[in-house]
Amino acid sequence: MNCRVCGSELPEGALFCGECGSSVTATRVRPPVVVDPRTSDTTIVEPLPKPAVVGRFPAADDGGRQAVVSVESAPIVPDPAHAMPADAEPAGGHHTFTLSFSTGEIVTVRGDGLLGRRPIAQPGESFDQLIAITDPGRSVSKTHLEFGLEGDELWLCDRYSGNGTIVRPPGGVTRQFEPGRRYRVARGTRVEIGDQYFDVN
Repeated sequence: MNCRVCGSELPEGALFCGECGSSVTATRVRPPVVVDPRTSDTTIVEPLPKPAVVGRFPAADDGGRQAVVSVESAPIVPDPAHAMPADAEPAGGHHTFTLSFSTGEIVTVRGDGLLGRRPIAQPGESFDQLIAITDPGRSVSKTHLEFGLEGDELWLCDRYSGNGTIVRPPGGVTRQFEPGRRYRVARGTRVEIGDQYFDVN
């Protein structure tokens, strides 16, 4: 017969192990399960469904696209040598959109992308921009929303964020986004994400 705790051989009739002092009826104690103390406000989501609004949006295109731009706390300052006049349109006739954040950042939308505290593209996804905004209170999810351009319009899509996305269009009705659905957003709209917000210009 062997000790159930340390495995040492026990003499016949022994009540305690001579090596570890354990009772012959004792069993090995399993170490306690350690729970990961780190919190997470973002979950991995399945690929989002096709747009649920009227209109056609571009299909995913992974061919040769690079990831991407991350903006932490400083606004993008255009290079004066390559700056366009304020009333000029980019190539293709598309108008430029800028996002002015409550934290002071100003970002020019240059295609599609993700926005949040630490946005991360999921496997198989590719984006032109990743925009990280400052949020000490962590009310904004790591990957809070997705955005993109369709012709001359900007659309937004909540990526199942913890605190949701609320839009306040100029002269319109305030509404909360349904996660996973794309919404066209007009200039002058204020978009609230947790304790932060940005204005679409």
